[in-house]
Amino acid sequence: VSASAMATIGDFDPLNSTVPATKIEVTVSCSTKNPKTYMFLFAVVVLYVQGLGTKEWREFGRTEVIDNTLNPDFVRKFVLDFFFEEKQNLRFDVYNVDTRSSNLSKHDFLGQMFCTLGEIIGSSGSRLERTLSGIPGKKCGTIIFTAEELSNCRVTTMQLCANKLDKKDFFGKSDPFLVFYRSNEDGTFTICHKTEVIKNNLNPVWQPFTIPVRALCNGDYDRTVKVDVYDWDRDGSHDFIGEFTTSYRELSRGQSQFNVYEVLNPKKKGKKKKYVNSGTVRTLLSLGNPSQPTSLHYMSPYQMNAYAMALKAVGEIIQDYDSDKLFPAYGFGAKLPPDGKISHAFPLNSNTENPNCVGIDGVLEAYFQSLRTVQLYGPTNFSPVINQVARCAGEVTDGSQYFVLLMITDGVISDMAQTKEAVVNAASLPMSVIIVGVGPAEFDAMEELDGDEVRVSSKGRLAERDIVQFVPFRDYIDRSGNQVLSMARLAKDVLAEIPDQLLSFMKSRGIEPRPPLPVTSESPSMSTTTMTTTKEHNMHA
Repeated sequence: VSASAMATIGDFDPLNSTVPATKIEVTVSCSTKNPKTYMFLFAVVVLYVQGLGTKEWREFGRTEVIDNTLNPDFVRKFVLDFFFEEKQNLRFDVYNVDTRSSNLSKHDFLGQMFCTLGEIIGSSGSRLERTLSGIPGKKCGTIIFTAEELSNCRVTTMQLCANKLDKKDFFGKSDPFLVFYRSNEDGTFTICHKTEVIKNNLNPVWQPFTIPVRALCNGDYDRTVKVDVYDWDRDGSHDFIGEFTTSYRELSRGQSQFNVYEVLNPKKKGKKKKYVNSGTVRTLLSLGNPSQPTSLHYMSPYQMNAYAMALKAVGEIIQDYDSDKLFPAYGFGAKLPPDGKISHAFPLNSNTENPNCVGIDGVLEAYFQSLRTVQLYGPTNFSPVINQVARCAGEVTDGSQYFVLLMITDGVISDMAQTKEAVVNAASLPMSVIIVGVGPAEFDAMEELDGDEVRVSSKGRLAERDIVQFVPFRDYIDRSGNQVLSMARLAKDVLAEIPDQLLSFMKSRGIEPRPPLPVTSESPSMSTTTMTTTKEHNMHA
């Protein structure tokens, strides 16, 4: 059997991030008390920061070169994120510039100084003066730092979605939008942001937006942020659906079980004894970091994350029907280097000409590497990658190949209408779609795509056959923490419908199984069981 395979690590949804307390601007100057020395005549200062995990020193930046002064005051500043809970080690190297070369080895080393960012900030008046060292037997002069907090300089990007909001329109659903308010010292609230209106939708997904942190909380990350949910009306008399409160610190966690908020309407709550809520809102995006333990993409040294477990569980079984073990693997929902372009179908190995990964282990390696290079970003669009696979499947409809697209995602779709259309179009092609939902999301939209009970439709067209199988991974997690058992349970259920889906396509096209190959010394024996059809038609997984 000859085939290649397709898998996607989906929905690079930015999750939790460590929030800097502020940005600090560090100004540097050098001084010598010996008027006869000329050591700082053409000086430059180079700042290195030390990685928390690797302990390696990485160049952060350089000052400008100042000519002809013994006591240079550098104009170019170093602006650093300050993390109160972390020890941020800094190293300052000073050179006398002899040439225009950027290679520091070609310049004269004058000395260096080690400190932490906390030491500079915590010094009296946020001014720290230290003696340069590094040249035995030589007085290297002094280096002086002053630190100043850059207030109101941080911005944040976030995205929210809602589920099961109250229906407010008589002839429709609701046209919801969000209004954000910053709390004031006197207990009042000041409006600071409005989202766009999503028409006729009780499960809206709003577009990502960027806002200065000062606008949300004026620098106090724990200050209350109130969010009102309204149903838009043309005459401006918008209907109040409900409200919830949070804080910037909570919002910055991104998607987690802690970032699901009940939308409450106090009037309805007071009138109805059985009132629960008017829906829920949750954070999809707060530009995040997969190195944080609360991220669904967290790369733990001790165990696989849910994305990796789902990929390995399904991939290791379906790859047995793939002869070359080459798997094109894509991500969707990220900003790509170097220009930050948003993509919803990018190769995990960064090779647009050849997205193939060797085996499932190769896909996992590419996935983990991509987390280090791309910036996770919304919205979550399914249709681009489904259409991409459909184009491949559309080129071989003679039954010689069958494609299985595995999508792993947090479950919230931003382009439902386009995704339905993509599924309806793909239903006539030799392909199936497996969707594994990870995380705490409510997967109502996913159930809508899984056509077990109601066939997916788009623009009045019904899907020719059911090609989507969806399962939430959390339903298969073993309570004792046994990952092997969890993966086995998942694989059994998600792959259960693939043989019937393959057969349904073959029968709809009148494609008969090929006769078994004769058994010779040069050709392997082939099973003649009911799985012969599956084995003798190439399968793309």
